[in-house]
Amino acid sequence: MEKHYICNNVNKRVMEQRIIISDHFKKSLAEAISECEHDQIFVLTDETTKDTCWSLMKNHLSIKGARLITIPCSDCNKTLESLVHVWKELQLGNGSRHSLLINVGGGMVTDLGGFAASTFKRGINFINVPTTLLAMVDASVGGKTGINFGGLKNEIGVFNESRFVIVDTKWLQSLDTENLLSGYAEMLKHGLIANDRLWAVLLAFDFDQPDLKKLSRMLSDSIEVKEKIVEKDPHEQNIRKALNLGHTFGHAFEAWALKRKPILHGYAVAYGLICELYLSVVILGFPTDKMRQTIHFIKENYGSLNISCDDYDELIELMRHDKKNRDRSINFTLLKDVGKVRIDRMATDEEIKEALDFLREG
Repeated sequence: MEKHYICNNVNKRVMEQRIIISDHFKKSLAEAISECEHDQIFVLTDETTKDTCWSLMKNHLSIKGARLITIPCSDCNKTLESLVHVWKELQLGNGSRHSLLINVGGGMVTDLGGFAASTFKRGINFINVPTTLLAMVDASVGGKTGINFGGLKNEIGVFNESRFVIVDTKWLQSLDTENLLSGYAEMLKHGLIANDRLWAVLLAFDFDQPDLKKLSRMLSDSIEVKEKIVEKDPHEQNIRKALNLGHTFGHAFEAWALKRKPILHGYAVAYGLICELYLSVVILGFPTDKMRQTIHFIKENYGSLNISCDDYDELIELMRHDKKNRDRSINFTLLKDVGKVRIDRMATDEEIKEALDFLREG
């Protein structure tokens, strides 16, 4: 059975986004395409998605004759060079203002493809088909598009919703545990900002014997948490900042790791949650027992991040470049309790270093 969510958007060209949680992908894709104006169709994948997913959908009648655009894999290729390649392919394929781009892949593809579509000919329609848990629960929902630039995560981009997001959990069958965990970190964040019930369900999930049917139901709940927040605050002026929990540290960890040994986004967020729950205890009195339960789950499943005290100054400097900051003060989203979010909180450099100590030793 399909589930549909509609998210209102202040964008004048596209008035709403429809999120379809589908178990009939072929039918859902055809219906979405039929509702989007298009003189021709382009499909964007990365090299992995081309092999694992495009081969299963390329013969669908609704996308017969579509022009395929492929970019290299991994977040380190979410770059201006990859973006230029997509623009050139759209141009070489005689793309017009009335063309349609379908982004098939993980968060890197949906982020970059959404930005390419938002800027080509001043904006064309696009559909996101997320094929990783991370993209399903986070990257393809909510209208954030962009690329990394100058060594910083998502430095260049725009807010612009896709016309449709088609979520079919059959794609998860091809993912390894590491990539499932990467997406799950965002779900855990949603549980922490939502309520005790969802948080407790998430902590009880067993990754030694993952139940994908159960995960699909949990995914639906998680998407709904994000959509309700995005609908209230599409451009992150207020409550949408709740979704940044774990990300001030997380983006710094991810940028730091890019120069050494890259880590998956969700792993960086999981380590960021540890640090920001520590600050939540110190600054807001978040319950220690809930912090320890959450951290136990993270450490059991995500292991540890190999940082030392020699990395602290670099990590703090990376945090100062975060888009959420004002006047170079480092901005955090913290919790008073599960479901009790406090945005625009500051921490001293000393408190940040204490949190990093806690990550390493706690």
